[in-house]
Amino acid sequence: MPKITVNEAASGFTHIVTIDYVDLIALGTGNQKAIAILPAGSAVELVGIHKATAAAGSTSVVLDIGTTSGTPTEFISSLDADGMTVPVYNTGTLFVQSAGTTTIKGGALPVKPVAADTPVYLKLTDAAVASLTAGKWIIGMKILNLGQFA
Repeated sequence: MPKITVNEAASGFTHIVTIDYVDLIALGTGNQKAIAILPAGSAVELVGIHKATAAAGSTSVVLDIGTTSGTPTEFISSLDADGMTVPVYNTGTLFVQSAGTTTIKGGALPVKPVAADTPVYLKLTDAAVASLTAGKWIIGMKILNLGQFA
């Protein structure tokens, strides 16, 4: 009988970032950190977060991911990171469309095309971040980079 295997190299993600509770404590509430760079000539197709280890010590971990310094919400917006039970994808303001404004019959609609290198920020909001004793999240991004062929 054939065995089903998972080919990690074919995951479809171009960027993977792992953060844990120690990283979040060091970051501090209300602060942000650059976690990736969108290269010139690229765009974002997919951003997701998976909770690998349950958070302990806080029930108010909120994460945002995007490119706007101060309010990076374009890719993931106001994610209840300690309360999530399944991975979360593309909840940011650039991915959410109003009813009837976009039709995609197949493929994807990449967002945030950039002409110059652009940082992607992770922002933390958590009044009890210093009380965290556990928690680990995996962030995956699929960045389409046509600029690499210029």
